[in-house]
Amino acid sequence: MDARSSEAADAPLSHADIRVIVIGVMVAMFLSALDQTIIATALPTIGAGFGDLENLSWVVTAYLLTGTAVTPLVGKLADIHGPRPVLLVAIGTFLIGSVLCATAQSMPWLIVARAVQGLGGGGLIALAQTIIGLLIAPRERGRYQGYFAIVFITSSIAGPILGGFFAEHLHWSLIFWINVPLGLVAALMSDRALRRLPAHHHPHRLDILGALLMCAGTVALLMALSWGGTYFPWLSLPVFGLLAAAVLLWIGFAFRVATASEPLVPLAVLSNQVVRTGVPSAAFAMGTLVGLSIQMPLYLEGVMGLTASESGVALIPLMAGVVVGATGAGRVMGHFTHYKRLPIVGLLASIVALGVLALWPLGLPIYAVGAAMGVAGMGLGTVLPVSTVAIQNAVPLPQMGTATGVVNLFRSLGAAVLTAGFGALVIGLSGIESSALLERLLEGRAQVAPLAGAFRWVFVAAACSLLVSLIAMIAMEERPLRSGHAPAPLPD
Repeated sequence: MDARSSEAADAPLSHADIRVIVIGVMVAMFLSALDQTIIATALPTIGAGFGDLENLSWVVTAYLLTGTAVTPLVGKLADIHGPRPVLLVAIGTFLIGSVLCATAQSMPWLIVARAVQGLGGGGLIALAQTIIGLLIAPRERGRYQGYFAIVFITSSIAGPILGGFFAEHLHWSLIFWINVPLGLVAALMSDRALRRLPAHHHPHRLDILGALLMCAGTVALLMALSWGGTYFPWLSLPVFGLLAAAVLLWIGFAFRVATASEPLVPLAVLSNQVVRTGVPSAAFAMGTLVGLSIQMPLYLEGVMGLTASESGVALIPLMAGVVVGATGAGRVMGHFTHYKRLPIVGLLASIVALGVLALWPLGLPIYAVGAAMGVAGMGLGTVLPVSTVAIQNAVPLPQMGTATGVVNLFRSLGAAVLTAGFGALVIGLSGIESSALLERLLEGRAQVAPLAGAFRWVFVAAACSLLVSLIAMIAMEERPLRSGHAPAPLPD
């Protein structure tokens, strides 16, 4: 870091200055947060409208896939050029993708458009986290958690309700058109606010080849999960070929990480014990959250017999629970030496709640399902701020954007893989043809035992995923949280 950058990094900002920047970033975060929740309750209607349920999970995984690939690149670009221009480009790309989604005439068109949208949306939350990491010391971040609670509470409650209402009473394309005015406001406010952010420019190289290898390996894996049991038998040559291709591509990615001068996922960051354990904990927690938020509307509409609007309301406990858990953990972790205890207890509670749903997937009253979803959401929500802040606390300032990008890379990767995996369980184990399931969702008919049986294993898989997150969280070191921005040394 040169002298000018060092002085900028150390230049103090008043609480009022920080608040202006945080509010500007909040609007950009709201775009990404709302897009994750508003689409969930509209998915069954979208699948029915296009007559294609087999590829429905790709509406989500295409977004997650491109967002996964671009996240570490966005982090490095923010380290090189500063976050303001990168954030504005991300918002612009997100808006272009939103318009393409809203005008989609077929499922393949919508999937490709979602991939474009993911290129922009994938960087929004990562950039916001990087900006907060640059602005606020880890121990002091709880003071600003209330601002982000507003974003996630609003998106978690409004998203499912708006998505269900638009899909049932108006048209599903409105869930994408609504992004246009919001995105223009976000671009204007973010541009003005981030001009006050001190400059943090650090030289980096972009590993495009690494991103392509990782993206191709993920596509092959997701195709195997999506096509197995639907287009091809699980033990067929095409599925085995895709799995083999995924393994080879990921081996190539690992070789690239080990040999590149500055790989997509730097070894200097991965060598940090907090990163090595905090990343998988966050990845499995986020993957479980996104996978459940996408599949639960199918459960609520196909098993519980709710309408799209009603399922939007019924999904609120899960999303609101995540917000409560994340906000509470973020606010209190700076006051405790053993800040891991809250996510450990939260994950245990989530596993128990998912176990209840797995034992009784059919027959529980809707309030019991809502309570179990709320407990599960609250528990896994505690993992997200603790893992992110602990990782940012453990790396030097010049690696802040890169480390945050790594966290979001594997969180998005976990979300993409688990969403596809949960979808494969629903289609593969229900024993119901796609067309029959679409008719059932449209007509609200009962006879849902096969679908309930498939969701039993979805809940079991979700509980197992959170068990992995729990083990990784237990293994993560608890390093004292910094009160300032002095560079954190990497371990020897």
